[in-house]
Amino acid sequence: MALRITLKPKERMIIGGAVITNGDSRSQFTIENRVPVLREPDIMSEEKADSPARLIYFVIQLMYIDSEHQSVYYDSYWRVAQELVKAAPSTVAFIDPISEYILSDRYYLALKMAKKLMAYEEEALNRV
Repeated sequence: MALRITLKPKERMIIGGAVITNGDSRSQFTIENRVPVLREPDIMSEEKADSPARLIYFVIQLMYIDSEHQSVYYDSYWRVAQELVKAAPSTVAFIDPISEYILSDRYYLALKMAKKLMAYEEEALNRV
């Protein structure tokens, strides 16, 4: 099934590792094969990966779009995930499904769960 995407003017996205920036007008794309796709709202820069949950999201994003270096990203993910669970055991409710998605090469679903982890982390920090 093809994926239809409409980009706003100047909106960016990543398709298969290539960063694409739209021009001055709205554009529509149809992606007809399986390829990693991230729209601008889902892209996190390295500078914004400033907490354990955000770092986990960033590393999964790299796994998703840069398959050549996945082993490096896997190592980073497992290290940060273990440290986070050790510091905050309640995060295992998020880390377990994220890890399952990663192990089954379902990175987009892992990213969606990592967003929930980021919200949980932010909520926990606001309570402190």
